Amino acid sequence: MLNLSVTIDKHSGFCFGVVYAIEMAEDILNQEGKLYCLGDIVHNDEEVKRLQAKGLQIINHEHLKHIQNEKVLIRAHGEPPSTYELALQNNLELIDASCPVVLKLQNRIKNSYDKDEEIYIYGKHGHAEIIGLLGQTSNKAIVFQDLEELAIENLPKKLTLYSQTTKSTDKFYEIKAKLEEAGIEVNANDTICRQVSNRDSELRDFAKLFDKIIFVAGTKSSNGKVLYEVCKQTNPNTYFVSNPNEIRKEWFAEGDSVGICGATSTPMWLMEEVKQVIEKF
Repeated sequence: MLNLSVTIDKHSGFCFGVVYAIEMAEDILNQEGKLYCLGDIVHNDEEVKRLQAKGLQIINHEHLKHIQNEKVLIRAHGEPPSTYELALQNNLELIDASCPVVLKLQNRIKNSYDKDEEIYIYGKHGHAEIIGLLGQTSNKAIVFQDLEELAIENLPKKLTLYSQTTKSTDKFYEIKAKLEEAGIEVNANDTICRQVSNRDSELRDFAKLFDKIIFVAGTKSSNGKVLYEVCKQTNPNTYFVSNPNEIRKEWFAEGDSVGICGATSTPMWLMEEVKQVIEKF
């Protein structure tokens, strides 16, 4: 036995938007044993498998066109107006679990679009939330992941800046400053979810406390990739796993203190399973 002391980060686990979506899904699954969900309900394969075993069926937008008279869950990332229009046509009952923070952002972007503002969104190309945001502008807003994608000299002299809710606050304000340095008037809307952005500093503090860090997240989670790097920068002895089978005994030395943490899409039950495996070493 290696006599490892193992602690789970109390701040890790689902953000409230994901909790809300999963609770809505489980209520219906417990009653009816079946529910369609448009896209992965959360970017965590283990949690998706758990819910699929209860009867959740993951579909994409192409499948949605051919479904009628059924219940379909809209996940926390939100959807563009076209999804709601299709639901009306196909007599679908939408169980809307869009995160309130995302819905507020969608409304603000729609208001800016209605005022003919030049809208730029800092976010990940093709991300589910971004698709919903673009839909508020008839896909006319400009999405960028990095300022280097934009030719600053060709940008309008006045623009409205938004951000995907899960992006870095520091990076958002850095982008705003660089645009202003280039002589551009920026109407900046900080729409980043603080429950997500505050995880940066919380994880840095957590990662300092242990010899080894096990970061648990789904391979599809953007938030997971970012937060893993935060941990790795603070504590080089940080390891990424998506399930307990990936943990290796050779990572640990006798008497190590081990911290377990995860993304806002990582379920607490999965971190508990990881803890149980490590404690057996």
